[in-house]
Amino acid sequence: MSTLDINIFDIKLIMVMGLFLLGVITLLIGILLLITRSANKEVRTLAAQTAQLAKKGIAEDVAGLVGNASTLLSATNDLVRTSAGIGVFLALMGFLLMTVATWLVLRIS
Repeated sequence: MSTLDINIFDIKLIMVMGLFLLGVITLLIGILLLITRSANKEVRTLAAQTAQLAKKGIAEDVAGLVGNASTLLSATNDLVRTSAGIGVFLALMGFLLMTVATWLVLRIS
């Protein structure tokens, strides 16, 4: 009968490897968010069309149109900034988790 010999060192090593893997996954998700959300084609198209709408409203002296277009443009900019902020946060958190896991491995051995 074969038993699985797992000592404290193995358990610590498995936990640190899990922490490192979690860091890698978090870093990748953050980078993917930065790539896909910040440079989203639809957001850029919406911003360009809103700017054209605001110019048309200014040329035709339509105050409500200009106000709504500028509100839409600022909301679009906030959306891009929020997505980029979440991506940067996740990338930094992933890097931090990988750094802590590396430090723990060096400390364990």
